[in-house]
Formats: sequence, structure tokens, C-alpha cells
Amino acid sequence: MKPQKDHWRKKSYQKATLETKLLVVEQILNGQISNNQASKKYDIPRTTITYWLRKYSTLVQQNIGMSKNEEIKRLKEKIEELEFVKDFQQDIIADMELITGVDMSKKSLPKTLAKEIERKKKDRIKENGSMDVLGSLNKPSTKDSKPSKNKQ
Repeated sequence: MKPQKDHWRKKSYQKATLETKLLVVEQILNGQISNNQASKKYDIPRTTITYWLRKYSTLVQQNIGMSKNEEIKRLKEKIEELEFVKDFQQDIIADMELITGVDMSKKSLPKTLAKEIERKKKDRIKENGSMDVLGSLNKPSTKDSKPSKNKQ
């Protein structure tokens, strides 16, 4: 005679390792096996496998979310760096235009950048006065503030 199974007793399972959990989840997500097949193959309850699948999907979403935040932070830092470089280059161009008297930016740069350089030049002139070709500083004096009439 066969011994009868006690149906009211809970079946005991061994604790699955992380590698086993990831293997089962990957196989199910890749479509290699179904939940039921995995349950029978690895002797793991279907509800446990469903729980692993839910946990794995939230873990993946959290990792993606964190990496997006990190990428946004990195891109913002890169934008700040590039804006600094742009401002530095515009300052150099504005200084060179003031020293040489040649408007390089209007000919070779987009209008928006040329306007920014022109603004920087005007700001420099207001702060420091004008510069001649040799780079000497000509500070505006109170005597020069009145426009003089040219006699011809």
C-alpha cells in the first residue's frame, strides 16, 4: 500500500540563489520557457516566480531611471563647460577686434554670435575706453565726452 501524502502540509522548498533567480527570470523574459515550465523545471512555486519577475522589472526601471538622471546631470555640466568656452572665445574675438579694428565676427560667424561679440566689444569700450591698433588703452576723458565738429 502507498503512503498517502498529507495535502494539508505545506511543501518545503530550498532557498534559491541569486544566480538561479536571475537565470529563471531571464529565460522567462527571453521566451525560452513559461512560468509553469520554470516552476516544474526548477521546483519553484509559480507565485514566487511571478514575484521575482515583478521585482526584476522594478529593479531594471530604477536602474534606467538613475542612469537617466546621471546622464542629465552630466549633460548639464557639459553645457556649462561649453558655454564657458564659448564666452572665453567670444572675449578673445572681441579683444582682437578692438585691438586690430577689423570686424572678423560679422564676416565669419552666425548673426547671433556676431551680435554677442559686438555687445561684448561695447561693454569693453564702456569699461576700459577704446584700444588703438597697438593695443594701447585710450581712456575716455571728460574733455572728450563732448563731440567735436570737424572743419572742412
